[in-house]
Amino acid sequence: MRVRLEYGKNGLEAELPDANLVGVLKLTPAPPLADPVAAARAALARPIGASPLSELARGRRNACVVVCDVTRPVPNPLLLPPLLDALAEGGLKREDVSILIATGTHRPNEGAELDAMLGPEIVRTCRIVNHVCTDRAAHRFFGVTPNGVPVHLDRTYCDADLKVTVGLIEPHFMAGYSGGRKMVMPGIAALETVQAWHSPRFLEHPRATNGVLDGNPVHAENLAIAKLVPPDLIVDVTLDEANRITGVFAGDLERAWQTGVAFVEKHVRVPVAEPVDVVVTTGAGAPLDATFYQAVKGMVGALPIVKPGGSIVIAAACSEGVGGPDFTRTLLETEDLPGLVEAMQRPGWAPIPDQWQVEELAKAVRRNDVLCVCDGIAPDTLARLFVTPAATVEDGLARALARHGPASTLAAIPKGPYVIPYLAQ
Repeated sequence: MRVRLEYGKNGLEAELPDANLVGVLKLTPAPPLADPVAAARAALARPIGASPLSELARGRRNACVVVCDVTRPVPNPLLLPPLLDALAEGGLKREDVSILIATGTHRPNEGAELDAMLGPEIVRTCRIVNHVCTDRAAHRFFGVTPNGVPVHLDRTYCDADLKVTVGLIEPHFMAGYSGGRKMVMPGIAALETVQAWHSPRFLEHPRATNGVLDGNPVHAENLAIAKLVPPDLIVDVTLDEANRITGVFAGDLERAWQTGVAFVEKHVRVPVAEPVDVVVTTGAGAPLDATFYQAVKGMVGALPIVKPGGSIVIAAACSEGVGGPDFTRTLLETEDLPGLVEAMQRPGWAPIPDQWQVEELAKAVRRNDVLCVCDGIAPDTLARLFVTPAATVEDGLARALARHGPASTLAAIPKGPYVIPYLAQ
């Protein structure tokens, strides 16, 4: 069977053997909105559990609008104009609005990248600020949570008279689902805050995974921190496989987001009768698969349906390489990945940047053989990242099937981490 996989900007096709293939796991289609701009205007005028944005803006001196960074395909050029119009109706001009890019611990977004993310006209007329997690002076301190997380949040947001977030609800491999509270934490949190929250104490919990909210300590801490300085209004969208808007959910931090999550759950959860020997998956294509750091999400997303000792074949373009310098250095300087993760859990461990993604990678490779198809990283470097380089999906698949035998079973997930596979029993 010929299957199209999300890979970079253009995707790729792979031939999967029918004799082994038990299923191609896809999102259940949700119809794209016929007029997403009109839907955004309506959502802002009649938000869930909150006053209309134009009313919230009245009497405010300024506003901060938090948006996702370049790694998320949020259609801001469609969403921001109606949002800015609502602010203007309430008396806030564009020069009163700061757009804060929730980079988390990622790199800043600049130049042509900003034009594509936000729209050139908005870049010219609004103040654009990149969150920089390492700039301690750019954050305000709100104490330490009961779980020991020191809370430092971006001043641009904290000092704004009106706070709005614009995000995307999709499966998240640690926090259950993205969007909502994640725009604040970790989106605009200091590195020290993210390191404490992304520690093994939270990530090793069995419920810190895709699609799980109840009992998920990562989600609970996310929400508790966001509620310390909550947005006055959130605007979250859901997207289809072509990144077209299928829903707009505006309103209260919890109520609007939960409504969006309930909508997403109906479309992203896909049952599998029993674990399979091999999973072919992806890093979800551009923009998410720009780095190996992000591609880890696709590996971890396959774990619920692959047998222990099974194989994962992942295609991720990694056009920007391994990831940030700290993540890259840690992996390339590490020979014993399980040993490093064990050390992270010992008392007195000094957190290192991006250690959470190292820990997530370890979850995948310590129980499965991972073969990686990747044009953006040289094979000799890829081999040092605890995965096996493969020239093509067919190459990786042939090796995996040879390892598990002619009767081995195979499932494919073309959208990678955007699908939540689960065992039906």
